[in-house]
Amino acid sequence: MQAGEPFDLVVLAADAIDKLIAAGCVIADSKTDLVRSPVAIAVRAGTPRPDIGSEDALRRAVLSARTLGYSTGPSGTALMRLFERWGIADARPRPRRAGPPGVPVGQLVARGEVELGVQQFSEMASQPGIDVLGTMPSGCEIVSTFSAGLCAASAQPEAVQALLAFMRSPPPRTPSGATAWSRLNQSIQNTGAHQ
Repeated sequence: MQAGEPFDLVVLAADAIDKLIAAGCVIADSKTDLVRSPVAIAVRAGTPRPDIGSEDALRRAVLSARTLGYSTGPSGTALMRLFERWGIADARPRPRRAGPPGVPVGQLVARGEVELGVQQFSEMASQPGIDVLGTMPSGCEIVSTFSAGLCAASAQPEAVQALLAFMRSPPPRTPSGATAWSRLNQSIQNTGAHQ
């Protein structure tokens, strides 16, 4: 994209959209935040489930894990900053393994290549062979925002603006009055509830 490849709409992590805006590739006022994606922790199915119910508990779980897998994307970057804040950036577990691009961390966990996996809940929720322990606890939550934007060289700017306006519109309501999005969010929270 930065090399000038034409496109109409881009959906990426918010910080990547910001870089494209700064480079003049995306129209600044078109940036539309779409999804807030919480990060979750998982272990291989059938293995012990460490306590991650508090920041201290999660820190202990990370330090006691023999291996740790994480994303090369925004959640992995945020995780490394959290480790720096905790003063464990150079501590165990070793090895830490960033999942190769395109390979979900959950797959590494399911294959037993890493003991503890950290990545967006949406990436791990349907991964067979793992137990999702829950999302990051209060005080150390990692939530990645994904955004959309209009390419500065779009051949169809009106159509893209209409799509972005639709994406910014309020979610539809179900007959019960709850929005479909809020029901989905509640479902995600229930599935990833701390145990």
